[in-house]
Amino acid sequence: MGNRGPKPKGVVKIKWSADFAYAIGLIVTDGSLSKDGRHVNFTSKDEEQIDNFQKALGTSYQIGKKASGVKREKRYFLIQIGDVLFCDFLKTIGVTPNKSKTVGIIKVPQKYFFDFLRGSFDGDGCFYSYYDPRWKSSFMFYTTFISASKEHIDWVRDEIYKRLKIHGHISHGKTSSVYQLKYAKADSSILLKSMYNRENLICLSRKRLKIEKALSGVGKSLFT
Repeated sequence: MGNRGPKPKGVVKIKWSADFAYAIGLIVTDGSLSKDGRHVNFTSKDEEQIDNFQKALGTSYQIGKKASGVKREKRYFLIQIGDVLFCDFLKTIGVTPNKSKTVGIIKVPQKYFFDFLRGSFDGDGCFYSYYDPRWKSSFMFYTTFISASKEHIDWVRDEIYKRLKIHGHISHGKTSSVYQLKYAKADSSILLKSMYNRENLICLSRKRLKIEKALSGVGKSLFT
């Protein structure tokens, strides 16, 4: 018999919860698996995003900084988690290296789908509002999810429809290689209440404040 050596020890506790599902959503949008199958990399311009990611996974890695592209200024925060067991787990639920255009279905328990979706939204989604000049007192807002994978954006749309019976509209983003799943005012209100289904949850505060401000403008709240 060959030398088996010690079994790898996991850093991340692999157990589904609202926070864990949120972290998976962030990985699917803003994270990556290294080709060596041993590391999870997570990068963000927003340090709060990094803090939220670590809080959701229960880790406390040192945060580094890096530049992007040809720019020399290190404006991006990053952490790298070395955990073979966690990497293997991510592969079993649909996350793989070089996933941007190939990611499809993510195997998330139904109970935690909207926590996962909130992580995806914080990672690669946007919310915006404006007054439509064509209509008197017409305040519009939209919730948008972005992906380079048509299969993944179709899956997100189908899963939302199964639960909320609302239809999103899929279109191309700034380039033909990016897809946007967009929900307008009425459907957006329904969706946001499911994503932010309790007050004390992990989320990117600047996006939540933007949403709350827009909803208050039409006499609505996330929690009523």
